[in-house]
Amino acid sequence: MLMDPEVWVAIAFVLFICLILYYNVPGMALKALDQRSDAIGRELEEARKLRAEAETLLADYKQRAANAEIEAGEIIAQAEREAAAYATEARASFDELITRRLSVAEQKIKLEEEKARKQIRAQAAELAVSAAEQLLQHKVTGKIAENTITASLDRIKKRLH
Repeated sequence: MLMDPEVWVAIAFVLFICLILYYNVPGMALKALDQRSDAIGRELEEARKLRAEAETLLADYKQRAANAEIEAGEIIAQAEREAAAYATEARASFDELITRRLSVAEQKIKLEEEKARKQIRAQAAELAVSAAEQLLQHKVTGKIAENTITASLDRIKKRLH
């Protein structure tokens, strides 16, 4: 019986179990498993906290992005209103400038017309005086005087018109 290999395997097995129990291997294994379980639990809890923090940050960034988009829309709308106001103001200023320039141009035209009329009147008077002087100097009478006066009057009419 001591020579049977099954007996020696059984004895070795019993000794192996005794050694395991003597050195408290199951306790160490359980302790290691408990420590590993606790570490995994802490990591899971930390992961939950990080996820909650990330979700909070994401919500915050989404809110900020939405606010920034709204603010950008308001800025664009304000810029469009200001641009429209500036364009209206520029058109009004341009219209006013054109009106003033037209008014000044019309006044200059009237002054030039008046100046031209005065010059024409002065020339007509000079021609009339010259014609009268020629008539009186030559004491032309009859048909020649009438032709000279008619020609002078025609020249005056042409210059007036």
